[in-house]
Amino acid sequence: MLGAPMRFVYVMDPMDRVLPDKDTTFAIQRAAQRLGHAALHCTPRDVYVEAGDVWARVRALQVSDSPPHFAFENAIDVRLADVDCILVRKDPPFDIEFIYLTYILERAELAGALVVNRARGLRGINEKVSTAWFPQCCAPTLVTRDIDEMAAFARSHGKIVCKPLHSMGGHSIFVLEPGDKNARVVYESLTEDGRHFAMAQKYLPDIVHGGDARVLLIDGEPVPYALARVPSAEDHRGNLAAGAKGVGRALNERDRWLCREIGPAMSAAGMLFVGLDVIGGYVTEINVTSPTGVRELDKQFNLNIGDQLMQAIERTLARRR
Repeated sequence: MLGAPMRFVYVMDPMDRVLPDKDTTFAIQRAAQRLGHAALHCTPRDVYVEAGDVWARVRALQVSDSPPHFAFENAIDVRLADVDCILVRKDPPFDIEFIYLTYILERAELAGALVVNRARGLRGINEKVSTAWFPQCCAPTLVTRDIDEMAAFARSHGKIVCKPLHSMGGHSIFVLEPGDKNARVVYESLTEDGRHFAMAQKYLPDIVHGGDARVLLIDGEPVPYALARVPSAEDHRGNLAAGAKGVGRALNERDRWLCREIGPAMSAAGMLFVGLDVIGGYVTEINVTSPTGVRELDKQFNLNIGDQLMQAIERTLARRR
């Protein structure tokens, strides 16, 4: 029945890495707990397959805004097809172990489990490369492992941003000015001398004052406010982990157009919780693995985005029954 207590399994990093005042996962856990839903925690290494069934060694979890922020019960093994929802909140890197996890969770889906976000989408919607499916929404972008192609892209567009495809939090993001003598070293480093793909994008100067805005989609529909992450004076990266300041703002018409272009495709793919990174009206990344920004928006605008996600999960479960 809609609204009945549910059992959630959170497949995520260890709880002692969670920052209660900042982490979106903690906000989701608090929202679920307020609604009476049970929380079971595990890390990817606790998930396993036996005789065709997907299991996890989990511990019941209670969370609190006051210290101590979380408490565990003893570990038990549960069949993941027997719980209501599996929330995957594992931070990147997106590596082979994460891909294996998506294969295993897809088996749980086939047995009847709801996985948020859907396992196939977690594997198939790369947060940077997936922008290629929506070129009308994006600034000029190149994905390549050819160093000469990256150099030609820089000559064509002037100031550019270069980054790897698998990392998060602003790690290894470079801004290159025209004529930068470090450019070729950057291309070589990011591609490991042409052995791996990397991304180059035209630099969008709006980031300096307008920030890198995180727009959140819940089942394809936007939260009405974005979190603009404005770089510090000492850095070019619009990432909170890199020292950027989070400033909330209402969505504008361009934001809403971007959401209309991308949101339905995300919903159809089973991506219930997605973060679009928007600079100067252009999408630079589509975050499906572990989108953030909820705690800041909740505080600044008296929202409860976790509750909205819970409602989307309940609606999805109701459609499946």
